[in-house]
Amino acid sequence: MKINNKYVVETLVFFSYMLFAMAWVGGAASMEQIMLSMNIDSLASASLISGAVTFAKIVGTFGAAWIAIKFGIKYAFFLSSLLIIIGVLTPISPNYELLLVSRFLMGLGGAFMIVYFNPIVMQWFAVDERPVINGLNAVSFNVGTAIILWFMADINAISGGWKASLIGFSVVSILIATAWLLVKFEPADKSTAADEKESISYSYVDGLKDKFNWVYGLTYSGLLTFYICLFTFYPKAGISESKWVIGFGIIGTLAGILYSKKVTKRIPVIRFSGLVIVLTIIGLSFSTLPWLVTLSAVILGFFIFFPITALVSIPHELPNMTPQRITVIFSLFYCISYLISTAILWGFGKLVDINQGDFTQSLIMIALVSSTFFIGSFFLPETAKSTKE
Repeated sequence: MKINNKYVVETLVFFSYMLFAMAWVGGAASMEQIMLSMNIDSLASASLISGAVTFAKIVGTFGAAWIAIKFGIKYAFFLSSLLIIIGVLTPISPNYELLLVSRFLMGLGGAFMIVYFNPIVMQWFAVDERPVINGLNAVSFNVGTAIILWFMADINAISGGWKASLIGFSVVSILIATAWLLVKFEPADKSTAADEKESISYSYVDGLKDKFNWVYGLTYSGLLTFYICLFTFYPKAGISESKWVIGFGIIGTLAGILYSKKVTKRIPVIRFSGLVIVLTIIGLSFSTLPWLVTLSAVILGFFIFFPITALVSIPHELPNMTPQRITVIFSLFYCISYLISTAILWGFGKLVDINQGDFTQSLIMIALVSSTFFIGSFFLPETAKSTKE
């Protein structure tokens, strides 16, 4: 039996990353119980897990393109699935070291997978279909996160506890990974090989020399930094409206899919959303009115994700795009973004320490950094004229 229906392929991709989010966020939500079960109460140990995860994202996103070029997209995606499945060790690890390794490898798998969305979409879907599929892939992590944030207690009640829940997520991931092996890539692979023989190869060196990749990564870096900060530092600053951001983020993504399907111009929605993002981050971070904080979170969640479909569609619509080139582009896109966000988040924490626990200067910094999404819109290319093949 072979799978050659593109919608079945997309279903496997969507649920693969959704389950990664459920296992990832579910593990993070259960980390207190995990650490207690190992009799570990060190904050340094907990921070080392976060550091390992960040390192996995940087290494994974940078190395993803090389693996795809070496082994092909089908088996590269399968490898990412296997690494995610290693997350099954998180709830059953007998010691801290194995827990650290399992989280690192799982994060590495997630970093690989997010890069492989794009060459898969490019091989299986026509240009006019890609905005919808890109949007669905973009919302998959949020759907998984929302399920955990809202229903983890119910899932634990059904499964019998957090350990059984996390193991269950991994079991389903194994089934999907097995199904992925049945996907028939030969037609796409052959046509791709033929296309790439006629085109100039696009290596990491070419990618690093390409101005677009730096503008693209820098544009997203501020938004990514804020999003990570929202779930790590904002609760410690007494701002806990993240659930509203996630919930309305799903709505924003779905709206963005519909909008990007109807409107081919990409830059206006990115620019307008970038401006709204900065203003609502200011409202969320500095308002003393509870209703305004909540309203800011709701609007912010919507507009963080509303332009993402347009953003990730831009490389697909550039002239002379090939699967190899798009894999390198997104590999560098996420690597550059995570490198910058890691440095800024370190600076965020350092500023809090310098100011004896006062978050004001750090929140000002994160509001300024978030403006890269708005500023970058003035440097990104408009691809509306390139959407027809």
